[in-house]
Amino acid sequence: MVPATSAAGTAGNSGTSRLNKRMAELGLCSRREADEWIAQGWVKVNGEVAPMGLQVTPLDRIDVDKVAQGFQEQRVTILLHKPMGYVSGQAEDGHTPAVALINPLTHWRDDPSRNRFSPPQLRGLAPAGRLDIDSVGLLVLTQDGRVARQLIGEDSTVDKEYLVRVVYQAPGQAAPRHPSERSAPLQEIDERDPVSTNVQAVFPPELLERLRHGLSLDGEPLKPAKVDWQNPEQLRFVLTEGKKRQIRRMCELVGLKVVGLKRIRIGRVTLGNLPVGQWRYLAPGERF
Repeated sequence: MVPATSAAGTAGNSGTSRLNKRMAELGLCSRREADEWIAQGWVKVNGEVAPMGLQVTPLDRIDVDKVAQGFQEQRVTILLHKPMGYVSGQAEDGHTPAVALINPLTHWRDDPSRNRFSPPQLRGLAPAGRLDIDSVGLLVLTQDGRVARQLIGEDSTVDKEYLVRVVYQAPGQAAPRHPSERSAPLQEIDERDPVSTNVQAVFPPELLERLRHGLSLDGEPLKPAKVDWQNPEQLRFVLTEGKKRQIRRMCELVGLKVVGLKRIRIGRVTLGNLPVGQWRYLAPGERF
């Protein structure tokens, strides 16, 4: 058994919580993984094998068997350059899920990691975040609950960077949409695309400030965002939250229509030169 935590530094909080939740809060694993480990008898609390659903306090000592940690180390995280036409999660409306692109033929030949693909790596592989069907760019798929929690957990602080091509319709002309409502299809987008329309020249600076801070969606104020012009018709967004269709809806509130959207960075991990429709492993030592 390897000690996962102890009372040190946590004695100020005497509240109880379920063991799987406490393990996730400590960054040991996801709740689902915790349940699997508890069911296997790989978790002890205060020296006793823990039953499912056990309530614990910050003073309780949690120990995890090395076997569980070994399983965790074998779990992979994959970075995919999602193309248009693929949904991030489960198949819907006849559209193919992005995980279907994870196979030996689409593995990037310049992947710097030494990992080799094997079918078990698809077991439990799920997207940590989403991209709309016609949005492109960096999509993370992982078997590791710790990575998923870091990227999409309630307390996640990992920022995400997007290139967004827009046209200006003036406030009131781009009718705000419900988050579940389908928007018009987007175009392919690239950092090196030629500029054909100088949106920056006609877009009021005060509305750019509203994009950065001052907008609300679903009755809640949005967290401050970094928004700047990448070129005269592309904006660069950096967000620390991910409401459904957030960027499109933000733009609609200030009279902009999004016509192309590409995610180029999540935390410290960038899309880089990864070709469209190909994938690579998160390298050892690479962190979000």
